[in-house]
Amino acid sequence: MTGNTENVTTYEPDNSLKKGYAFIFIEIFSELWKNRWLTYQLFRRDFLAVYKQSFIGIFWALIIPLVSLITFVILNRSGIFNSGRIGAPYPLYAMLGITFWQLFSTGLVAGSNSLVKAGSMVVKINFSKKSLVIASSGQALVSFLIQIALTAVLFGYYRIIPPLAIILIPLMILPLILLTLGLSFILSLLNGVMRDVGNIISILMTFLMFLTPVFYAKPAYGLLEKITCINPLYYFISVPRDLALSGKILEMKGFFISSIGAVVIFLACLLAFHLTETRVAERI
Repeated sequence: MTGNTENVTTYEPDNSLKKGYAFIFIEIFSELWKNRWLTYQLFRRDFLAVYKQSFIGIFWALIIPLVSLITFVILNRSGIFNSGRIGAPYPLYAMLGITFWQLFSTGLVAGSNSLVKAGSMVVKINFSKKSLVIASSGQALVSFLIQIALTAVLFGYYRIIPPLAIILIPLMILPLILLTLGLSFILSLLNGVMRDVGNIISILMTFLMFLTPVFYAKPAYGLLEKITCINPLYYFISVPRDLALSGKILEMKGFFISSIGAVVIFLACLLAFHLTETRVAERI
């Protein structure tokens, strides 16, 4: 007598964490590489959409920081605002500060709104949502390059030859870019669930700008000095600015610790986004 052998198939929820973190990150970066053309096309689409049917066009990237710069120059020269000991012409010092600050703030605001703005696309098409966040945050790089060109004009106006160490700036801004992308990944998810997040971020950027020495030197004492010491954005702005002005890094320890933190935040937020992006369409 022969017994019947039954094949039993067991189904269980997909748990990517069982594969191990190393495998997941290999999978993530492989996916990003495969979707590089899509990311570029989304970047190009967003770039053209921003300046389409605009008389001034791409020069809006200059006008917004210029308005802030002129305002603080007037306040500084009138004695209402004290920039502290900066060791450089104030317009040049402030322009460098706002250039690095805008790389963070513009990228974060755009990245956090990326999924909401592409809501219909997210719902109807199955594709890597990471490309949306990266493409939107990448718009800040265009503004950054334009503002760097204006900074070069200011160097020429004041007849200041920048030190050779200025070529290290692309390396020095890398942690700031990673921090921007990491926060954009997680905030874009939160913004998809709670639309208030987008408005909160815009308000928070203004508040943080005044707490971070963008237009002024690091305070020597007081509450703001203590806040500045634990503010990673201060190191990500002051270090490349010091390189451009003096060729020296005065806050290397703080910059190194902040850079490690930026890498950890980027990897953690990227992992969280990867594990949840398949459910994004349900919430947008």
